[in-house]
Amino acid sequence: MKLSRKARALAAVLALSLAAGIIGGCGGDKKEEAAAKKTVNVGIVQLVEHASLDAANKGFVDGLAENGFKENENVTFDRQNAQADQSNLQNIAHRFVSNKVDLICAIATPAAQTAANATKDIPIVATAVTDYEAAKLVASNEKPGGNVTGTSDMNPIKEQLDLLLKLVPDAKVVGTIYSSSEVNSQMQVDILKKYAAEKGLEVKEATVSSVNDIQQAAQSLLGEIDCLYLPTDNVMASAVPTLISVTEPEKLIMTCGWPDTEGSVAVIGIDYYQLGKQTGEMAAKILKGEAKPADMAVETQKQFKVTINQAVADRLGYTIPEEVLKEAEAK
Repeated sequence: MKLSRKARALAAVLALSLAAGIIGGCGGDKKEEAAAKKTVNVGIVQLVEHASLDAANKGFVDGLAENGFKENENVTFDRQNAQADQSNLQNIAHRFVSNKVDLICAIATPAAQTAANATKDIPIVATAVTDYEAAKLVASNEKPGGNVTGTSDMNPIKEQLDLLLKLVPDAKVVGTIYSSSEVNSQMQVDILKKYAAEKGLEVKEATVSSVNDIQQAAQSLLGEIDCLYLPTDNVMASAVPTLISVTEPEKLIMTCGWPDTEGSVAVIGIDYYQLGKQTGEMAAKILKGEAKPADMAVETQKQFKVTINQAVADRLGYTIPEEVLKEAEAK
């Protein structure tokens, strides 16, 4: 059958469209393959070296790896530790911005704040930050609205005080020491004081500006308190040996907001490795283009565990109550 001129023209257009679609489809496949093979650059800035933040760092890297971003394959890490120095934090943040990293992981509140001040464009996931709103990192924890999101290490403060009272049931005065420069620490102490008041307890507090102040701060509380509570605080967590050199000779029972039980008879708190891993999972979604920080709610850890340290109890000549032993996962 002989086709009309109009039919032949229509057939030609359809053929060209089909060819273009095939070529375009192939091109799309190639782009997807290229994206999958692309190496992304991730900057990790950690405030200071101590067990909790180190665990969060490792968890972050493992969380990325389990979600397709493996070191030496398709992701490179620029790992930096600020050694608790603000000028170092600023230099590291500017380094990441200058190098145009694809994503920043900021570990601890000051690290996150400095990174957020350095860039409004590069995605930032943070961890070991207690309250993102209080730290002015997000518009709200539910809807961050900017380039920052992450995981919170908000403590189960009520449960921690309840644990401390199981350890020291006759306590009337609870002491606490924290860094005056960490807004998250102050917030935790405010919660502690409110809950302690409901229990009929008095809270005596001492603040430090650096690790050099810890010994004097601890000594100032001796004789005035029955037990000691430490919030999640980077200065305190990095200098526990200094603290217990004062508290242990006095047989003072303490608990803290981080999982490392050095110095504490028992703790109930955050698993920082798992928290970091959760952060890595969030970062993977951002790197894959599946989500944006502005729309990703800040996440928290849902389950907490009690851990005891029998060695500390033995050094203090203290017998851990059976009630606590039943709740605990022995170290």
